[in-house]
Amino acid sequence: MLGSTHGTLTTTSRPARVTACGRHPGPAVHGTTTTAEDTDVSGRPLSSDVPDLDRLFHPRTMAVIGASETEGKPNTAITRQLIDWAERVGARVHPVHPTRTTVFGLPCHASVRDLPERVDLAVLLVGDPAPVLEELKEVRARFAVVFASGFAETGTEGATAQARLTAALQGSGTRLLGPNTNLNAFERFRDDLDGPAIALITQSGHQGRPVFALQELGIRLSHWAPTGNEADLECADFLSYFATRPEVGAIAAYVEGLKDGRAFLLAADRAARHKVPVVMVKVGRTETGARTAATHTGKLTGADDVVDAAMRQYGVIRVNGLDELQDTAALLARARPPRAQGVAVYSISGGTGAHFADLASAAGLDLPVLSAAKQNELHQWIPGYLSVANPVDNGGHPVGDWRGRKIIDAILADPSVGVLVCPITGPFPPLSDRLARDLVDAAEKTDKLICVVWGSPVGTEDAYRTTLLGSSRVATFRTFANCVTAVRAYLDHHRFTDGYRSPFDDAPRTLSPSARKARALLRPGEQLSEHAAKQLLRAYGIRVPREQLVTSAAAAVRAAGQIGYPVVMKASGPRLGHKSELGLVRIGLTSASQVRDTYRELTEIARYEELPLDGVLVCQLVGQGVEMTVGITHDPLFGPTVTVGLGGVLVEVLDDTAVRVPPFGEDHARAMLGELRGRALLDGVRGAPPTDVDALVETVLRVQRMALELDDGLAGLDVNPLVVLERGQGAVALDALAVCR
Repeated sequence: MLGSTHGTLTTTSRPARVTACGRHPGPAVHGTTTTAEDTDVSGRPLSSDVPDLDRLFHPRTMAVIGASETEGKPNTAITRQLIDWAERVGARVHPVHPTRTTVFGLPCHASVRDLPERVDLAVLLVGDPAPVLEELKEVRARFAVVFASGFAETGTEGATAQARLTAALQGSGTRLLGPNTNLNAFERFRDDLDGPAIALITQSGHQGRPVFALQELGIRLSHWAPTGNEADLECADFLSYFATRPEVGAIAAYVEGLKDGRAFLLAADRAARHKVPVVMVKVGRTETGARTAATHTGKLTGADDVVDAAMRQYGVIRVNGLDELQDTAALLARARPPRAQGVAVYSISGGTGAHFADLASAAGLDLPVLSAAKQNELHQWIPGYLSVANPVDNGGHPVGDWRGRKIIDAILADPSVGVLVCPITGPFPPLSDRLARDLVDAAEKTDKLICVVWGSPVGTEDAYRTTLLGSSRVATFRTFANCVTAVRAYLDHHRFTDGYRSPFDDAPRTLSPSARKARALLRPGEQLSEHAAKQLLRAYGIRVPREQLVTSAAAAVRAAGQIGYPVVMKASGPRLGHKSELGLVRIGLTSASQVRDTYRELTEIARYEELPLDGVLVCQLVGQGVEMTVGITHDPLFGPTVTVGLGGVLVEVLDDTAVRVPPFGEDHARAMLGELRGRALLDGVRGAPPTDVDALVETVLRVQRMALELDDGLAGLDVNPLVVLERGQGAVALDALAVCR
């Protein structure tokens, strides 16, 4: 079996506090409280408990409420499946039905209150689960599963009914899975497979079928959590629990919406600390997808750019399709950590190798040129006219004899190579058969990853079905694209977790002196004027131009003399957004007469447009630099978010921005800049000098602190443009807009 991606982890059956990597406890037991030491300055949790779900997946006692043995009724088939499942996991089953004395030969009880022992798991096969949940609360059942639909997925009325289910269990130790869930948790899992397993989370059960079917290819599945509407237990609970399970090598998830953004981040953080890869399909990229997801499970899908950024921030691997989900999760669950980041491509056709190399390079994979010595070694067995630099083209015939294995071993021995990919576009016996066998044999002798793409659409060939799929050490794919996606995720995951530092470690626990100054400037429910918004920035040490707010032409002239010509003049008022479009900005004024006339012009325009002013700003004219934007918005799932991007008019034209969810440290602030298409502008282009990137990063971090400390009073902030000057000269916020809650 391929080695696990993480070390062996142990947990107790019911930990009071499970610690991730000895540093930071992680997500959420129902009903637990969070201490002040576990929250950031905004009061959001920085840690939570791992829910003890052992008795959900391996109950000792189980009640089937609404059990039936009447042929032809849906409940009968479900009851039979549940009894079979309970027998496999060693649970005692107690059927419950008000008019039956036995069900399938088992004693049947009239109500939950008549059960002879405490129940670990109660499965409700009833149309109205609320009264039964009240009874389960009385008898202290540990878990309840509700299949019934017609709740939050149907709209407002259904959401109200779902809230009653949650209220029925309030204050109890009973946890609820569902409603609108299904039988996926009670599937028959193969118990003849070993090695690291995939744990599966789905909000739509049918979408998990491709991953479940991986068992037929020899890949172990340990759990399936169908979360449904998540009235109580949610994706984050299972993500956190699976991350601590020693048998889990990777977590695969199909998610339509997130119930609690912070809980999701804490769970993803725990998985990253434990080095457990999380691969996820998250729908809702488009308006149509988001609307459909809402009607299916009643979930808030969230702004997709924020969801995407949050996943990257915590190392969650987002894929687009179920085929990518199964291939990537399978590879990550079983592959050992890479010895090197380089990918070598080896094929029996130069065209095949070139095609795959193009796709791999475009995806950002490193295809190192093999050394001259290595190329000379390979040419012992490969004709000299063929390229062996990487990709390696063997011309076909060497794979048919002893030379084939020599070539594979030589490539794997190169220290720059961590992954060997061999695309076989179709069966070409006996060469393809011999090549497949040599690759499998080589995989048994190496600790490096070998991937094979078997391109035949038939899939019944012996080389594929028996040789490749029979190997637990070779990762086999059917398409170039899925192989590239999985290999990139594999290398990215290990690079990410090897240097992982939790963003929550950087979260401020106490308010800064800046917060106290800034709170005095906030005006509930109002948009601040530019002058007031800049005072907010000053409170957090963000540099703004020298400027004065004046209310007369004479005062404007005096201010210009003190600031120094040339100056900029701008109208300042709480309702002014795009001042330039209204003609309320003048740049490069060089004399007292210009300043005096400009003051009159700006106030006249404002009076004509019926725009209230708090005055006119006379500002220092700042030198040339790269215009950026830094801002704060509030996401309904994740709370405050920080955005950075190209500023000025480019923010609207190019929409070149990057997002992070606070808290985050300097490494993430710099990573945000690396995601911008216009990043090169900061380094200087066409003779322009490099800019002060360090000052820009510091500004982003100060804005982040503001987002955390003022979240309850600040709805949004837009600093645009923030001019980043030449290296060593800082960054200056020329304009700012702030909206208070």
